[in-house]
Amino acid sequence: MKHFPLFATLIALCSIFLTSCWGEEDFSVSPNLRLEFSRDTVAFDTVIAGQPTNTYTFFIYNRTSRGVRIEQAALGKGAQSPFRVNLDGTFVGAATAGDWEIAAGDSLRGFVELTAPVTGQDAPQPLEDELRFHLAGGATQHITLTAAGQDVLPLTIKVLERDTLLSDQRPYLISDSLVVAAGATLQLAAGTRLFFKAGASLIVHGTLQAHGTLEQPIVFRGARLGEMFSGQPYDRIPNQWGGVVLSRTSVGNVLNFCDIHSGTYGIRCDSTGMDTRKLLLENSVIHNIGGHGLYAKDCHTEVGNSQISNAAGDCVHLIGGRHRFVHCTLAQFYPFVGERGVALRFTNTEGMLRHPLHAATFLNTLITGYNSDDLMAHRSARYTADAFNYDFRNCLVHTPAVTDDAHFVDCLFEDDSSDKTQQAGNFAPPFDNRHLLYRFSLSPSSRAVGRADFAATRATYPNDRNGHPRLTDGKADIGCYEAPTPNP
Repeated sequence: MKHFPLFATLIALCSIFLTSCWGEEDFSVSPNLRLEFSRDTVAFDTVIAGQPTNTYTFFIYNRTSRGVRIEQAALGKGAQSPFRVNLDGTFVGAATAGDWEIAAGDSLRGFVELTAPVTGQDAPQPLEDELRFHLAGGATQHITLTAAGQDVLPLTIKVLERDTLLSDQRPYLISDSLVVAAGATLQLAAGTRLFFKAGASLIVHGTLQAHGTLEQPIVFRGARLGEMFSGQPYDRIPNQWGGVVLSRTSVGNVLNFCDIHSGTYGIRCDSTGMDTRKLLLENSVIHNIGGHGLYAKDCHTEVGNSQISNAAGDCVHLIGGRHRFVHCTLAQFYPFVGERGVALRFTNTEGMLRHPLHAATFLNTLITGYNSDDLMAHRSARYTADAFNYDFRNCLVHTPAVTDDAHFVDCLFEDDSSDKTQQAGNFAPPFDNRHLLYRFSLSPSSRAVGRADFAATRATYPNDRNGHPRLTDGKADIGCYEAPTPNP
């Protein structure tokens, strides 16, 4: 009996030794074993130079029946690499011996981020490196890391007191709201890009002249260039920045071939009066907005050949004033909330206040969305003598059919039926709700095809927003996009 403790100790030591041996055998040193990666390439796309990006995640999988050891991980450019990598809590530099073990059927998580160097170049500069893995069996594998660093011009001036021209040299980074003082004009050259940080807006007390072209549109967007998560850029998420405000004193604003997207609001036009046109918006897009796309109150606006789409509020919200829309697409397919606004709403009252609607004219315009009714008109019940003038001609409207009404001439109406050519069926290709990709090109099967007022098209916008001619077959389509001609 007194020898039992020694015998037990020997048995325990043997068990530990055998277990250790079995554990060693579980990890293969075969040169034929390979790991798999959730991404062969981690692509950051274009990022702002000098600013750290958000972190991207990737996984390393061991699909084999034996354990695999990574003896070393390294960035190809070592300390000179703009990328930073962390594997399971260990920073990876020029040559990091981490001895990471991945059991059979298990995985290892990695993180990578980037600070692109400031180069002084106007064009985005490509960046690339390799994250290399040296396995215990002698094999070497790698993940490619790519990006492009874009230098920006920080716009530190908060108030523009005099006439100013911004060029398309590099994007402008606006950290705080940029204000155009009364009496001053801000001119944006074709191709100008304005990147706004969260909460920043463009507030115009003077005048905004933004003259883009089809090839060089002017872009108003948020400053976050990375992805919120894999495959979902921040640029497709609303409320990334403020929006454009045309204040009470601002008149004579022109925006042509502009792209305003992913703000808290699109364009807000404050009360001015009817004598002077406040806004001319042509060949432009306002899309993916957290509030109203276009809000105009007691002012004179004209909108042509433009797309206003996907707003948590209304795509277009008019309170009084004088307004004209020609060849526009107002499309309310906002995906983020159950209760969204409508494609078009207009009224001549706000609470107890009077806002006469002198004119709201819609010609060759497509008005549709996910709602059961995407046209809302509210006339004051208190001030019945106040102006409430509106007209629709050659429009396609998602609202219950209106008959014997002089306000609707040669219009088409959509109901809320299962007709595949209505609502989202007006557009092709189909919406990609998963990736938040929405194109509003007209489908050849849409009822809007060939139903525009041809004479009005010829006099106003003979080419659609994409520059395609409308008059080739003696007919024109409703909306800002011409449907492709079907192949014979």
